[in-house]
Amino acid sequence: MNKYLDINPEVQSALDNGKPVVALESTIISHGMPYPQNVETALAVEKIIRENGAVPATIAIIGGRLKAGLTAEEIDYLGKTGPAVAKASRRDIAVLVSKGMDGATTVTTTMMIAAMAGIKVFATGGIGGVHRGAEKTMDISADLEELANTPVVVVCAGAKAILDLKLTLEYLETHGVPVIGYGTKELPAFYSRHSGLEVDYRMDTPEEIAEAFMTQQAMGLKGGMLVTNPIPEEYSMDEKVINKAIDDALKEMDEKGIHGKECTPFLLAKVKELTGGDSLDSNIQLVFNNARLAAKVASSCCK
Repeated sequence: MNKYLDINPEVQSALDNGKPVVALESTIISHGMPYPQNVETALAVEKIIRENGAVPATIAIIGGRLKAGLTAEEIDYLGKTGPAVAKASRRDIAVLVSKGMDGATTVTTTMMIAAMAGIKVFATGGIGGVHRGAEKTMDISADLEELANTPVVVVCAGAKAILDLKLTLEYLETHGVPVIGYGTKELPAFYSRHSGLEVDYRMDTPEEIAEAFMTQQAMGLKGGMLVTNPIPEEYSMDEKVINKAIDDALKEMDEKGIHGKECTPFLLAKVKELTGGDSLDSNIQLVFNNARLAAKVASSCCK
């Protein structure tokens, strides 16, 4: 076992006994929404995973320790501390651990710590990707590199709609990451079910997804698998409304000179403001939807 890793006893027991476990990120708690809504949402996601037959393992770095499975008190601590907790990507993890600091894990670091613990399935909202204008800025999320190298199934609602979705798919193809549409051949666009872009494969059951991933593992192929799960129809936002909000937010971001890891939090907050909070409501519902599917995929992997 990694000497820097603490696995929650419930999570360790599930892993030892071949029971399904689903990893969850912590950036959504510290940076995704205000307290106490962030904590309430995180606990609700854990509850949904339990109701669907799996054990939740929310992941973070606390006091320099990699944590696979948080207590309710630790989740509350992250929620109260909020953006004061470092947003930890791959480049940050060794420094935060060596200095005994806290870190909220992104998709990248959640995948890393999940893999260290032996957790095969991870539910999130949306992955990072290639930012709009990346041909000039080279702003490409570390999430894509991690998907190419770390053996975890990531269940999401697509890449965040603020990104260049076409280039994100191209990048994933180049790095050999299979992109699965759950019940669809079209890439969902986070807040919306539609992007007009096609994914690699459509799969209609959790069992199909689990079989494909376990085959990938058995063949010794490195890397993960991306499962894109469309937001439920009743929570899907009008594409014109959300795209206008994104365009306006991108314009303001450029005017303010915001770049790097500050881009996504700024854009999500601005889109929330421009949509009167509708985007946050949709965000929460798509996370719930992904948690349900991830728990079923994890259960199928165990079978």
